[in-house]
Amino acid sequence: MKEKIQESIGKIRPMLQRDGGDVELVDVTEDGIVKVKLKGACIGCPMSQMTLKNGIEKILKRDVPEVKSVESV
Repeated sequence: MKEKIQESIGKIRPMLQRDGGDVELVDVTEDGIVKVKLKGACIGCPMSQMTLKNGIEKILKRDVPEVKSVESV
């Protein structure tokens, strides 16, 4: 599952990098919780939670059905 998540993040990363941000996979729990670290311009951005839930989480759930939620650490 972790490899599939890495591949999916690879698709998301260019969109974030265009705006000066990035995302790093930190951990995947056995119960499907994906922990990521937002980097660059995403740190402190008022839209980061929307990006996390409506962007990253939505895409990861679509690409990897085992994903239950995505959390920023």
